[in-house]
Amino acid sequence: MTLEEILRLRDMAEHTGVQFKERVTKENKSEVVAEMVAMSNTRGGMLVVGIDDKTGRLNPLSYKETQEVTALLGNLATDNVIPGILVDVVNVQAEGGTLVVATIKQGLNKPYHDNNGVVWVKQGADKRKVFDNSELIAMLADNGQMYPDTLPVRGTSIKDLNMEVVKEYLAKRFAPVFSLQNISADELHKMSAEEVVKVIGAEQTVENVLKNVGLILADGTLTVAAVVLMGEYPQRWLPVFTARCISYIGNSIGGSEFRDKSGSDADGNAVHLYKFIMTFLMRNLRRKQVEADFNSPGELEVSTTTLSEVVVNCILHRSYAADSPLRIFIFDNRIEIHSPGLLPQGITVEDATHGVSVPRNKLLFSNGIHLLPYTGAGSGLTRAQLNTPNIKFENDERLKEFVVTIWRESDEVGVEASVEDVEDKGLNVRDIDKGSGVRDKGSVEAGVEGEKHSERIPYAKLPGVQKNIIQYCSIPRSAREILAYIGYSNHSKNVLRFITPLLDMGYLEPTEPDKPRSPKQKYRKKQK
Repeated sequence: MTLEEILRLRDMAEHTGVQFKERVTKENKSEVVAEMVAMSNTRGGMLVVGIDDKTGRLNPLSYKETQEVTALLGNLATDNVIPGILVDVVNVQAEGGTLVVATIKQGLNKPYHDNNGVVWVKQGADKRKVFDNSELIAMLADNGQMYPDTLPVRGTSIKDLNMEVVKEYLAKRFAPVFSLQNISADELHKMSAEEVVKVIGAEQTVENVLKNVGLILADGTLTVAAVVLMGEYPQRWLPVFTARCISYIGNSIGGSEFRDKSGSDADGNAVHLYKFIMTFLMRNLRRKQVEADFNSPGELEVSTTTLSEVVVNCILHRSYAADSPLRIFIFDNRIEIHSPGLLPQGITVEDATHGVSVPRNKLLFSNGIHLLPYTGAGSGLTRAQLNTPNIKFENDERLKEFVVTIWRESDEVGVEASVEDVEDKGLNVRDIDKGSGVRDKGSVEAGVEGEKHSERIPYAKLPGVQKNIIQYCSIPRSAREILAYIGYSNHSKNVLRFITPLLDMGYLEPTEPDKPRSPKQKYRKKQK
């Protein structure tokens, strides 16, 4: 550390990792201890003695003061921070004396507290006391002293598990046993969970097997991992184990216009939550038409492998001590997936994307592999990065979240009569003519709305692209959104080619049937 580097830090003022003190004395030592504790409990930091924290003015220490301060800092770190810490002290020469720089590393034995028993953490340039048990649990989990997913969920028993999910877990976990006995998947499907465990061992019960793998405690209480993976309704006990999915119109999280918002449908166990999030992403992302064939369903704009790896990572590795849900946002230019909790202590983003794996949730990690699609080798984020180069991973210290951002390509703009042109003129998609792009007004007034151009085809025989459109329209979509989703330009010929036949066959219906020319017209899947 040089004087020039200290002056640059001084010019940026105090922040989470840097604090200034003009002097350290016996009178203000409790405040200095609180700073040491806070830095040890957070991400470490630096204390510079000899700079006024209010004005930034340098007031270097004399030789005698330097000796006293360096000794006092060492004593405070050993005797007043509990458990004791090591402080690296460096003296830097300045005009008129010395500046003392004490570096405090992030602790490996959190939570630390002062000699009054108070736990402190950094909050911006300041610090605060910790009173919340969940925050203390998160600190213990951060350094591997506790695994939140192994904690008991009081009031639960095996009756609170979904036995179909339990059966699926048992069938996959003990697959070699069933294979040796030539029991097929179809036969397993017809068995109950209790019948499945009898194959494993004649005297076994479902509860005993789950106790043996740590998912149920000795007294029959379920662990957090059991409730998350196999619970009938986990949110009864763990309300934060859910997801909030929003597809915005625009690029701001403060926007008030939405294409799609999820509600309580996300509630359920890990298997349900994974399927829910993947369905939300796949119905709100565009599809690229990579083949000229009309029957080709198109490829999703983001690799499904990438999406699956990121979603599974969020479910298994999120902090279950944090009181917040998973958050999945789709904007016009990007996708954001927010997972509560920072990476485990000592792991950087670079480590995580190069296959370094330190599971925060031991039971979820070791048992989730039998219910969710992942390898368990710690290579998920590496594969996501290889499949999707425009992906970014961030350990957000401010939000206390691990954030994944995937940048989207812009829409292709058509050169012929666009859907916006049609909608701005107040025309219905059935008013579009094959030749000119838009039928003349006379034909509109002649009652084209009632015309039928397509013979109904059974759903099972529809081309893949039309099935995608129908499922995408589970919530109302504009013609422009539908075409963007399947990867086509938003001009009139594509409306006629893809949307009009589904209206004529009765698979889609307009949201405003009495106002077919409304610029607000959208189309939704017709209910049976």
